[in-house]
Amino acid sequence: MTEKTAHQCWSWVLPSLLAISLVLTAGCAGKASSHRNSTASTGSNCYAKALPTVGEGGLAWGSTLSIARKKSLDNCIRYAGRSGGTPDTCKVVMAECKNQ
Repeated sequence: MTEKTAHQCWSWVLPSLLAISLVLTAGCAGKASSHRNSTASTGSNCYAKALPTVGEGGLAWGSTLSIARKKSLDNCIRYAGRSGGTPDTCKVVMAECKNQ
């Protein structure tokens, strides 16, 4: 009798746990994408990319070209330093504004 009761219990516990994990995963994915979309819709139309000679560079958006260039240079310095690169060699290699 105990064996049958345990089997019945597992027959609904496992699908329930799977359903809960799927709901939580879907909820997190929806929040992340809506945040990303709201940032992009209110975002800036200019971007710039800065790279060091060694290490990771930085990409940034800004409302003007000069703001985007400064932000990307700051990001490049930060990321190059973290990645073991050369932060003092960061240069903006691309900067433009997209048409609206």
